Amino acid sequence: MRELTSPQNPEIKATARLRERRDREREGRFLIEGTREVARALLGGVPVERLYVCEDLLRGDARDVVGSAQAAGAELVLVSRAAFAKLSARENPDGVLGVAPLPARTLPPLPQDALVLVLVGLEKPGNLGALLRTADGVGVDAVVLAGRGVDLFNPNVIRASQGSVFTQSVVTMEEDAALAWLRAEGFELFALAPEGSVTYWAADLTARVALALGTEHEGLPPAWEAAADQNLRIPMRGGADSLNVATAGALVLYEALRQRG
Repeated sequence: MRELTSPQNPEIKATARLRERRDREREGRFLIEGTREVARALLGGVPVERLYVCEDLLRGDARDVVGSAQAAGAELVLVSRAAFAKLSARENPDGVLGVAPLPARTLPPLPQDALVLVLVGLEKPGNLGALLRTADGVGVDAVVLAGRGVDLFNPNVIRASQGSVFTQSVVTMEEDAALAWLRAEGFELFALAPEGSVTYWAADLTARVALALGTEHEGLPPAWEAAADQNLRIPMRGGADSLNVATAGALVLYEALRQRG
């Protein structure tokens, strides 16, 4: 077991840089901060290589999770409060932060009545994380991130998803490849759009269905609306002309769950 105390330690500084996308992609590793998130990562089979622990900050079941990570092969590194503050991206950290290799993600075989969520170019980590939590709650079979939006392994995505990113089947594709895959796999594509011709609860969402949502500001690109079998709308009665994308996604996903019993 090693111990690091200085926030200027080269290892601490190099690990902290993994908060940036370019450094994650260059190093092929990412950060998992938080007891719950590390526990979900272990549950999802993520090979946590190293665990930085500040014993002064531990609370709840953190020691159990640290023990589970060690049993799974993670190297334990004890760090001071100052060093952990350099690593952490949170205001009130709980003293647990892991490092793991970026996984190569593929989709498993999907059932005939699969429900897939497609997120096109999503830009805000909080919204992506919230949608992953909702997808987990609904039991979505897969999530497809189309285009180059926010990085799936952004620390704020992991936090907002509360670790659901590790227990969901999530893949990233170029937009053209995602559309081609949906067609080849026989999905009925429903696009959520303000000008949609059908209210979302009137659509039949019980078959092999893909639900597509776009960016927070611009919505789906025209190519996606044109490719959709139906464009769905959420009625808006007040002065606002749209909902937050995470809220909109939750409404339609839970309608799909309701219809599927």
